[in-house]
Amino acid sequence: MSDGFDASPVNVRKTKTQIVIVGGGAAGLELAAKLGAHYGRKHHDIILVDCKRTHIWKPLLHEVATGSLDANLDEVGYRSHCHRFGYRYFYGSLAGIDRTSRHVRLAPINDEKGREVIAAHEIRYDYLVLAFGSVTNDFGTPGVSENCTFLDSRDQADRFRDKLLDQCLRVSRTMANNPDCEARVRIAIVGAGATGVELAAELYNAADALGYYGLEVFDRSRLEVTLIEAGPRILPALPERLAAAARSELEALGVRVLVDTPVVESTADGMVMRSGERIDADLQVWAAGVKAKPIPGGLDGLELARSGQIVVRPTLQSETDDRVFAIGDCAFCKLPGSERPVPPRAQAAHQMADAAFANLKRIMTGKPLVDFVYKDHGSLVSLSRFSTVGSLMGSLVGGRMAVEGRLARFIYLSLYRMHLLAIHGWIKGSAMIVISHMNRIVRPRLKLH
Repeated sequence: MSDGFDASPVNVRKTKTQIVIVGGGAAGLELAAKLGAHYGRKHHDIILVDCKRTHIWKPLLHEVATGSLDANLDEVGYRSHCHRFGYRYFYGSLAGIDRTSRHVRLAPINDEKGREVIAAHEIRYDYLVLAFGSVTNDFGTPGVSENCTFLDSRDQADRFRDKLLDQCLRVSRTMANNPDCEARVRIAIVGAGATGVELAAELYNAADALGYYGLEVFDRSRLEVTLIEAGPRILPALPERLAAAARSELEALGVRVLVDTPVVESTADGMVMRSGERIDADLQVWAAGVKAKPIPGGLDGLELARSGQIVVRPTLQSETDDRVFAIGDCAFCKLPGSERPVPPRAQAAHQMADAAFANLKRIMTGKPLVDFVYKDHGSLVSLSRFSTVGSLMGSLVGGRMAVEGRLARFIYLSLYRMHLLAIHGWIKGSAMIVISHMNRIVRPRLKLH
């Protein structure tokens, strides 16, 4: 096979141009929807591969973890979505690629009893877009993988929620039997970026709500949350004044904030600091740093950064292979004139999906590719219902503008609305936004199952 053609002695038959997208996160799903809607299935075969059956926007996982968000209401099923947008969905996990024959290799899928559901197989591609995202980087810290929860997927968020509810129930029962006891739910969160800070605040929102659902003797005073940051301050992506405001808000809620405090070990009972201090914890969350998701069989010689990300040119093509693109968190894209690569953030994934779509269209028509231009629109951090802080950047605000309170909360929610419109289109996306507002009114404040 060569360049999308299959020759046989009887006849020459033109096959469809096959574009394979590995990873159904924000970047991959948006790109699949755009390509499928644009090309349809007559001359192109757009294939999305993901190891999950549904998509949920990753910045929402801290709300899923505390029960503040019911993922069943917000997740997107790939099979129904692909039917609507004209692409195909393959349930599978990337095991490796073969750039010579232009195939991706998918690992076998087994059921919960270990029986094979789908055997290992390969999918041909004419163009490959890698968008398999990132996972939390534990930096090899002893005990972290055994004792800490990561928030990289819905499954992990659901498990944390179950553990959290069990601990809250344990403390509530202990207090009911002995009102004078000092039982606490002790939670240690490592990493004071957006995920760690938002999770810390959301925990207090959940604690306030639990009193409505049968834990009458439990309230936020029973929470003991410690937020641990190795750097000099929390939220390094925000201006120092806003980071300080967020810290004050967290401390007012009851969070103990530690900065300049590297963690050297996680044990079954808590965290050990470089200073020798030990922080006891019933639940431990590691949210410090990200790295590209490792692929078991490797990527057949594609150039990788130290973080495991795929090094790409400004066109988002890999440095090694013109037919392989990388977008989202798994891409290491250092643009001309920039000292640092494009950060692994939701807005970058959204913009990369747009740029990859434009360049793939140019390839199909023989036009020269254009460079990706990253526009930093700023950073916003939600402290649950208590506060929202952030900074906006761009020509509309004349550079950088600090935002707080209701305006910041409105803009923060708008980011998710933009994602819904990108993956569902204006009509269905707008309807889902309206439905989500209604659900906040009629559904329980917490998901308790």
